[in-house]
Amino acid sequence: MNFRSPSYHDSPQTPRRPSRPSFSSGLSFSISTAEQGQNVRDRAHNAAHQIEDEIEEIKRYEDFTTIGSAQFPLTKFISGKSGLFYSDWVQDAAREEARRRARRRENEGVSRRNGGIGWRRRLMESYEAGQAWLVVTLIGAAIGLNAAFLNIVTEWLSDVKLGYCCDEWHPWTSLSPINYVIYIIFSLLFALVSATLVRCFAPYAAGSGISEIKCIIAGFVMKGFLGFWTLLIKSIGLPLSIASGLSVGKEGPSVHYAVCTGNVISRLFEKYKRNAAKTREILTASPSSVRVSVQLTAFKEMSSHFPLKTLWRSYFCALVATAVLAAMNPFRTGQLVMFQVKYDRSWHFFEIIFFIVIGVFGGLYGAFVMKWNLRAQAFRKRYLTRYALLEASILAAATAIVCYPNMFLRIDMTESMKILFLECEGGHDYDGLCEHRWSMVISLAIATTLRIFLVIISYGCKVPAGIFVPSMAIGASFGRMVGILVQALHEAMPDSRFFASCEPDVPCITPGTYAFLGAGAALSGIMHITVSVVVIMFELTGALTYILPTMIVVGVTKAVGDRFGKGGIADRMIWFNGFPFLDNKEEHTFGVPVSSVMTTDLTVLPTSGLDVKGIEKLLDRSRYQGFPVVEDLNAMILVGYIGRTELRYALERAKREQTVSPNARCFFGAAAPTTTNTRLASPSSSTTAPPPSVTFDTIPATSGQMSLDLSRFMDPTPLAVHPRQPLETVMELFKKMGPRVILVEYRGRLTGLVTVKDCLKYQFKVEASSAGNPRDESAAIAETQERLWALIQHAATWVADKASRVSRGRIKLAASPLVPRRSSAVASPGSPGQILEGTEEEDVGVELDER
Repeated sequence: MNFRSPSYHDSPQTPRRPSRPSFSSGLSFSISTAEQGQNVRDRAHNAAHQIEDEIEEIKRYEDFTTIGSAQFPLTKFISGKSGLFYSDWVQDAAREEARRRARRRENEGVSRRNGGIGWRRRLMESYEAGQAWLVVTLIGAAIGLNAAFLNIVTEWLSDVKLGYCCDEWHPWTSLSPINYVIYIIFSLLFALVSATLVRCFAPYAAGSGISEIKCIIAGFVMKGFLGFWTLLIKSIGLPLSIASGLSVGKEGPSVHYAVCTGNVISRLFEKYKRNAAKTREILTASPSSVRVSVQLTAFKEMSSHFPLKTLWRSYFCALVATAVLAAMNPFRTGQLVMFQVKYDRSWHFFEIIFFIVIGVFGGLYGAFVMKWNLRAQAFRKRYLTRYALLEASILAAATAIVCYPNMFLRIDMTESMKILFLECEGGHDYDGLCEHRWSMVISLAIATTLRIFLVIISYGCKVPAGIFVPSMAIGASFGRMVGILVQALHEAMPDSRFFASCEPDVPCITPGTYAFLGAGAALSGIMHITVSVVVIMFELTGALTYILPTMIVVGVTKAVGDRFGKGGIADRMIWFNGFPFLDNKEEHTFGVPVSSVMTTDLTVLPTSGLDVKGIEKLLDRSRYQGFPVVEDLNAMILVGYIGRTELRYALERAKREQTVSPNARCFFGAAAPTTTNTRLASPSSSTTAPPPSVTFDTIPATSGQMSLDLSRFMDPTPLAVHPRQPLETVMELFKKMGPRVILVEYRGRLTGLVTVKDCLKYQFKVEASSAGNPRDESAAIAETQERLWALIQHAATWVADKASRVSRGRIKLAASPLVPRRSSAVASPGSPGQILEGTEEEDVGVELDER
């Protein structure tokens, strides 16, 4: 077995194996001072907590660096090179428990000395206990205000494209062609502004964000993804992108800005700023403030990280947000639902056949859109990364040109669904929707087909974009079309036994209910969610009469969709982007031990023999987020694990105090060749004893010494498994406990380590082998993309030449030929865009060649 280790380990004689402290003592960094007085113990305890807080602050700064900071310049984010780090929930939870115990001990000590706890301290304790409720209240209020603002601004911007309002509504002109041009100009302008804001200030504000949030909840932290600039630009760019007419929605981005709000507000409180486990509870509760149905979705998607107290806080956060939203009244109807629908007629059992047809459409729609959207994303990633602004502008202009002639595509998608959901009775008629039956069928069919195509090419462009509402709009247009056809069939054969349950002289078929069911089917098909879809539909419409038909449609959609693959568009995007995410809903049976997957080519640290300069070189040359510590490089007896942040902090603090030279020896644990005291060695023992060890509690007394004890920064009880442990069990440990890395040891000897990335690589390999060799299909797709790119280049060159001729050379649209920016599946070593888990050096990518 080949173990990589530094070449500068000229250690003295191999020390004896040190005893491994308990897990709690390693995590709390406690220092044994039993023979010293009470004051000395208090000072050591406070010093340990000070060091711990400083390390936590460094970690939080590294994890949540916002876009535009000095550490990560904006250009790195524009080019797609974002940092993604792994957070160890186990250690964070243990540290928080250690803090609670320390606080209880401190209160007991104060009570003994003063005969009780004063009212100020009791007030502070009450504030500490109720801080979580204060945080979720502020988050709910902020999200409610933001949601109301987005609804009002989005509706206003969408209406501006069609006309203006004084005493009553007026189109811009009385000439339809001029209104057509104005509509296109506004659409182009809105998309350009949105894409420019995203590119210049917050590239993470593009897209939906649900895929990344699932990974963050699972333990990964993407730098800047939940920062203030992302929140601000998402809130501004989302109304612009929707008003531009692009086939994108706001529900997915709403979840993103809700989580951003939770992160930004929670970081104003020290309790959440210093502990990622507590922050995760807030991040999990924040999406529910968008809608209660989102709370169910979050519970479904993140059930392994959703304790009961978080569910209750999610409910309270949603309550506050809903109250604020009701006070703002963004829909100007006095209602909280987007579409106020009341169906006064029930359904008939013979309609179940047509409900099944709608359910089949939903499943096929989801499978078709996911397949071709991922191919469009691959094309965009390979060729269009450099042309984000141009792509968004062209898409908006083309969408406006195509959609304006169709009355269902011209207006906002939410307004379109509101019209399609209504009954024909009661004066609810939009441009003859209930009168001109066959022309409406043709118009709805065209709207459904065009919208599907536009969703495929639009979702994923560099503007804030969701897919909930576009999918619902597609399903609503298809469902309304089916309802009109069923209504026509009934009118053609009213006396048929098939329609025997219909009452005479009463409308039997309600086409609006078919639109309602079609919207639910399409949403379920694209997201692969069931119960949440039922709640979402009733949340949006308030229609409770059709619970059973909705459940039937969603069930059929799920059955059809599962035939074409597991997981919705969010799961597929996680796979496409190569995020190291283990889905807790998946079950695997590999039948192999963890030794078949583990990494055996390791970089380890011996307990003695390294100097400060050597460790600094190791940190500079490697990108690993932690290192196993072994007794010596021959026996490989596992002693512990030390994180990169802790190691870097220890060395920088020693250098800052100017007490340790670059050649000072570094030790981990009791193996350090030093005495228990930290005083200078006596002259009589200087010839036989090595220099004393430096600890940060004794820096002034040991200034200039030649050894440094780093044991307090090491985790002496890392999570370790046997080499014959089943891989399925190790994957469950990653899902349930969220460790950064799991070490593999046999009888105390380190044999390897495994990360989430290793598990995913093996999973992809197994799935690829069971599905056959996809390389032939990949080659055909790549060839097709090359031809499409050549066609786009030819069209761009032709347009540029025509513009230059017409302007007599004054307009030059193409100063240089379009050059594709090909993105490698594996990031280069050391690039900021890599995914760092704790074992990275050269193999920093996660995406496989098969992708």
